Amino acid sequence: MHAAMTSGDGPQRLMVVVAHPDDETFGCGSLLLHAAAAGATTAVCCATRGEAGEPAPGSGITNERLPAVRERELRAAAGLLQVSRVDLLDFADSGMSGPAGPETLVGAEFADVRDRVRERLEDFRPHVVVTLDAGDGHRDHARIRDATLAAVAQSRWQVARVYLQCLPQALMRRWLEHIAREHPTSQHLEGDVPGTPEELITTVVDTGKHLTERERAIAAHASQVSPYEGLPADLRLAFLATEHLRRITPEWRGGERERDVFFP
Repeated sequence: MHAAMTSGDGPQRLMVVVAHPDDETFGCGSLLLHAAAAGATTAVCCATRGEAGEPAPGSGITNERLPAVRERELRAAAGLLQVSRVDLLDFADSGMSGPAGPETLVGAEFADVRDRVRERLEDFRPHVVVTLDAGDGHRDHARIRDATLAAVAQSRWQVARVYLQCLPQALMRRWLEHIAREHPTSQHLEGDVPGTPEELITTVVDTGKHLTERERAIAAHASQVSPYEGLPADLRLAFLATEHLRRITPEWRGGERERDVFFP
């Protein structure tokens, strides 16, 4: 495996591009640990400081303090995930809905978002880029996904492999069944099943051996309520011990699913 993780200019490099502090851990934490264990150098590029998030009940954190707290949590979690570099793009969190000012990720000029991501890509020169597929419907996740794909397309550095991190619909159905039992009035039960259809998932990586380390990184985001909090053990394991991705570059042409994101 380690022999496959080298190229003409040194170890493979993986960059994860996300919208908010905690996306790197709640979404891609096990993949970052997997990459580091395989000998890759990793980086996280985060668009905002998550200032529109809600402080966890009982945390004592005010909304004014939240951006600084969440940045510290991001950097602490990245250290636990063995990430070598963290870049912040300095957009404001757009929130889930409502007006989005020009300083926010959604309200900013798309070209500005794209170009800030592209600058980080050209500086870090990743072989693999992973961003969010936005199957959860969050508008900031969709924005950073679109900007990242556009940045890769325009970058002077050629990224070999591009992936979207996914939550499979089959797994989200199990989650909704749990929510229906425990919280039958939850707004999450309204609308369509979120997540990515199974037929779009191209890559499934077993990351179970990194579970303990990822749990530590999740705990570092103490200002936020983890989406895995209170889940039955089997469902929590299903979310945290396997990474599901959709390969965008090179274009997927079908066949057996990949079991890794790194190749010679």
